[in-house]
Amino acid sequence: MLFGKYQIVIFREGRSGSRNMHIRGWVCALAIIFVLALLACNAWLWNEWLDDLKIKSELKNAQLVIDEQRHQTINLAGRITALSQDLERVQKFDSRLRLMMNMEKDAAEIGDSPGDFSRTYLPVHRQALAARKMQEFLDRLSEATKLEEVRQQDLLRTLRENRGILTSMPSIWPVTGFVSSSFGGRRSPFGMGSQFHKGLDISNRIGTPIVAPADGTVILSRPDGAYGNSVEINHGGGIITKYAHMQRATVKEGDWVKRGQVLGHIGMTGRTTGPHLHYEVRVNGVPVNPMRYILE
Repeated sequence: MLFGKYQIVIFREGRSGSRNMHIRGWVCALAIIFVLALLACNAWLWNEWLDDLKIKSELKNAQLVIDEQRHQTINLAGRITALSQDLERVQKFDSRLRLMMNMEKDAAEIGDSPGDFSRTYLPVHRQALAARKMQEFLDRLSEATKLEEVRQQDLLRTLRENRGILTSMPSIWPVTGFVSSSFGGRRSPFGMGSQFHKGLDISNRIGTPIVAPADGTVILSRPDGAYGNSVEINHGGGIITKYAHMQRATVKEGDWVKRGQVLGHIGMTGRTTGPHLHYEVRVNGVPVNPMRYILE
């Protein structure tokens, strides 16, 4: 029957006559199989297209979640870095206070800082790795915080036992301006080789007020050779500060001055190349770096 021969008669509407077509059974079978295969293919492709749309939608949603997680990770890293920087700033302030109180010989004695999280641990490209690195950094930050808390308690106890010391420590800037020459070795501004600079040169306009960085007694207020118009204050504990090249002084010898009180004004008296304040701190007669005492 499959291989039999079939005749198809086609009648034309409105016209006489007909048309006969002969076709074998296997051709019809193949046509039917082809149509069924085509329908099955279409159904499969339709199903695949729907699955593809679903996968694309899920992928898009997953990418949005990943982007949000990455954004949260970056924000958290920024907060961790800021917290680390705050701790480092507290540690430096603590160290400076300890140097002032002669509780430490070197600022390097403070505990290790956890460092900059973004520089040490980022960029990272996997969320799991980022989370692990953050946890490691937070553990280090927690340890550093606990150590700093112990150090702060020790410092607080020392400050309570020596309440009057801080008022006599030259802990603020004596004048506004910029440091044009720092403490230590330098080339002579007068072109005569190198020299040791005993203090800080702080430049600003003539007439800028100069204030006392701590309480003390004025022991000198007069012209002092190459230093020009100068003021010296004895703060007790062997600490003396000197202010040179002043335009004029507003205090006299024997005066008791308080921190923040105006001592005079920037000038160009004595041997100088421009308007500035030469500021010295001496401990038991030995010049030391004034930055050791300034709490920035």
